[in-house]
Amino acid sequence: EVQLVESGGGLVQAGGSLRLSCAASGFTFDDYAIGWFRQAPGKEREGVSCISSSDGSTYYADSVKGRFTISSDNAKNTVYLQMNSLKPEDTAVYYCAAVQRTYGSSCHAYEYDYWGQGTQVTVSS
Repeated sequence: EVQLVESGGGLVQAGGSLRLSCAASGFTFDDYAIGWFRQAPGKEREGVSCISSSDGSTYYADSVKGRFTISSDNAKNTVYLQMNSLKPEDTAVYYCAAVQRTYGSSCHAYEYDYWGQGTQVTVSS
């Protein structure tokens, strides 16, 4: 059974940092792309950053480039999202998702088959 468990969300002041973790189990990690998505109230779910576990290619949304860094520890079957210089507009529920794909880091929500429960990130001004 595929499982994705997010952790690391919380409340932080603007300019602060958080690191999200996505622990994956139930599948061969190297054969999957893993992504971070977020959804704010009243808005559509958007791709924040995605990574290919096989070739290491990454994608970042323009709104987070230079502030967020995605990384993968294949030995631990875990993907991280380091979020720095957080802004109030980063406030959302952040979801980890996975799709079986051995190439590319395309980051559209409809492409991803497996989803975690989400973790809340709140950035106060």
